[in-house]
Amino acid sequence: MSTATLKTRDATTAPGRPPRRALKATPGTFLVWGGMALFLILLLGVVSSVLVNSFAGQWFDTWLPSSYTTSWYGEAWREYDLSQVVSTTLIVAVAVVGISVLIGAPASYVLARRNFPGKPLVMLVFLLPIMMPPITYGIPLATLLTYYHLAPGLTGVILANLVPSVPFVILTMTPFIEQINPSIESAARMCGANMTRLFTRILAPLLVPGILAAAVLVLVRTVGMFELTFLTSDSRSDTLVVALFTAMTGAGIRAQQSVDAMAVIYMLMMMVMLVIALRFVNPTQLVSQVREDVD
Repeated sequence: MSTATLKTRDATTAPGRPPRRALKATPGTFLVWGGMALFLILLLGVVSSVLVNSFAGQWFDTWLPSSYTTSWYGEAWREYDLSQVVSTTLIVAVAVVGISVLIGAPASYVLARRNFPGKPLVMLVFLLPIMMPPITYGIPLATLLTYYHLAPGLTGVILANLVPSVPFVILTMTPFIEQINPSIESAARMCGANMTRLFTRILAPLLVPGILAAAVLVLVRTVGMFELTFLTSDSRSDTLVVALFTAMTGAGIRAQQSVDAMAVIYMLMMMVMLVIALRFVNPTQLVSQVREDVD
């Protein structure tokens, strides 16, 4: 074997690692990639039709609209009072994320560090609001909030969304806390740190990846939560997803283009939130980052 061939093999194969095997074109491979391509084409077609229709002036029996306009966005903004709807959505999302983290972080610490009778049952209770469809417990929850005059309204929407969000934070952050070496906490206590200082100055910096991950998940879940928000909101506390449903199903004749414009605004809002969140959180590196911080 020539020296050039050996150098080429050494350059393509890292030391201590097995050589990479090329993918074989089997019928199963074509089936998987063909299914993925078909799904992406259908998804792109659905999204594109809504996007194009939101700019369509007239669109009848043709592949593309005969004219385009942006007036539907202004009409949707005025007709559905989207300035209030968007601000309400942001208020609900920020409030639910903040309260969920404040409650869920200490609760996840207790579950990660303490053993007590009935702990598996407590974990099961936290799992129930996530595993069950929201409509199953949303109706009695809305009835209870209405009885205490907390719903319908903004307060009821926030409290209802906390029911699945707090367990979501707890179940997300508990593994992060379990990976932190308890000897770090013991050393801090030996140096005179109380529980508040231990949590704010020692654990909080190590838990930043877990807190951000939980916040991102709760944010997306809250903005997209329809059932609990619909059952506890009124006309002045509707979030964007509820306002979109009301526009589609409410009485009266509405132009489909304005409804599609509203749907595009909702999609853009979700995309902006995700881009901002992913600017600070990389889901594929959360676990490795917290391990590096602990080590």
